[in-house]
Amino acid sequence: MAQEIGRRMTENDASVSPPPDVSHLSAAELVAALRALPYRQTAFLMTRLVQDRSMRESALFYGITPEAFCVHLLRAGLALARAAALPCREPENDVEEDVWARALAEALERETAAVPGALTGTVALCRRLRALGREVAAALEAAEREQEESRKGQREEWLRKLAVAALLVLTAFLYCNRSEETPERRVQPRSMER
Repeated sequence: MAQEIGRRMTENDASVSPPPDVSHLSAAELVAALRALPYRQTAFLMTRLVQDRSMRESALFYGITPEAFCVHLLRAGLALARAAALPCREPENDVEEDVWARALAEALERETAAVPGALTGTVALCRRLRALGREVAAALEAAEREQEESRKGQREEWLRKLAVAALLVLTAFLYCNRSEETPERRVQPRSMER
């Protein structure tokens, strides 16, 4: 089975061009690609590559096995490559995905690790993201601050305040217009009535 996968990977890799040169990608371009991804994929990439946690630490952080984390990291890496407009292809099946996930994990641990040809661009991109980790983290924080300060952020803040004010007004209205409850008449024991 492994030989079949290896043979198929070699056949599939023949059509893949040499890995793209990602050394020209700036932190700003990587941030733009990261922001185009779903939050969860960005979080996996940030944990492993930008924060430079080990595979085991990253998996522990998310409460999953290292093998499962490797698969999530592969999927996020492929999504990042697509967002950065780099050529890449999806694994053809679960077995190939597992092989690629292990290959990516190994390539991030050792520079000399063997990488399937179809995965070389993704590996290069992940290494570039790790190399620019501090700059990317700072740029992401700056982008988030800018978004918060933007008109949209300000409008959302005003809408939140307006919603809270409306709830307070509604609560006050309902409190003031509630029906008066008549106090229960206390029944006096007969011995006290005389």
